Amino acid sequence: MNATRALCAATSLLLTSLAGLANASDEWYMGTSASHYNLDSSRAQQDHHESNLLGLQAGRYLTDHLAVELGYAQQAGHDDIDALSLNGVLWLGDKTAGWAPFALLGVNQYDFNNGYNLAAGHDDSSTQLMFGLGIAKRLSDKFDLRADVRLLSGHDEDAEDVGFHISLNRIFGTPTPPPVIMQPAAMPEPQVQPKPEPKMRTVVIRLNVKFAFDQAVVLSLESEDLNTVATAMRAHSDILLVLEGHTDSTGSEAYNLDLSTRRAAAVKDILIADYGIDAGRISARGFGESHPIDSNQTRAGRKNNRRVVGEMTYTEVVVD
Repeated sequence: MNATRALCAATSLLLTSLAGLANASDEWYMGTSASHYNLDSSRAQQDHHESNLLGLQAGRYLTDHLAVELGYAQQAGHDDIDALSLNGVLWLGDKTAGWAPFALLGVNQYDFNNGYNLAAGHDDSSTQLMFGLGIAKRLSDKFDLRADVRLLSGHDEDAEDVGFHISLNRIFGTPTPPPVIMQPAAMPEPQVQPKPEPKMRTVVIRLNVKFAFDQAVVLSLESEDLNTVATAMRAHSDILLVLEGHTDSTGSEAYNLDLSTRRAAAVKDILIADYGIDAGRISARGFGESHPIDSNQTRAGRKNNRRVVGEMTYTEVVVD
């Protein structure tokens, strides 16, 4: 019929246009349907015109929540009524998370191939607006089950048709991917300069101390060097002082070792008594004649070898 051909052409054009609007989604479906329609009594000569129809449908998702669908159904058992529909399907919930409601709005056309029960004055084709509400469940990644109730109006101002529709659809393609949320670029963390490792530093000061011959009694010492040592130790509590006593080679090694130890101890006693340095921060030891710095063959050389040396050890941050 001309009306049928016009509706088919219009629906095909609309379906093609809407499909072209699809986002990144290429999910679509095909399925089978079963429907029961109760047409109002103004159409029928006897009671209501009731029909059970079996059909096919195909749809395309424009987004995750919106699809456009084309369906065709024929009365079961004989060729009495054909129905052609074009619907927009709007999902009101997440169709992948259990049961979800949906709404549909579209156009439906009946073709009455056998008008034996049609009331006089009614055409053998009827185009109506259709509104429906339903519920669906995604059975698996590839199948969903839908059921809805449909209200059709437009052929008569005083009456509407009512239908119940159930369908099983096979899903093809992939759904719309989730939107990409651009994360702000991570700010580089400030570079923390590592603290330099503290290093131990040793300062050697030679103390010019004079002793009586063969004695550990201090005759005199240069107070300038001693003042330098004492001032540094009072200012920095981490400074430790090692006093080393040395002799020339006159006498036996054992005797010289004892003499050098007593001389280093004598300088320690002066630092404690006269400068108030804690005894625990000073150690004294003797080396006897084992570490000469000059010849023991001359008087001047032997004098240089009779000495007390102070070594100060403290922690200092040294930057390379």
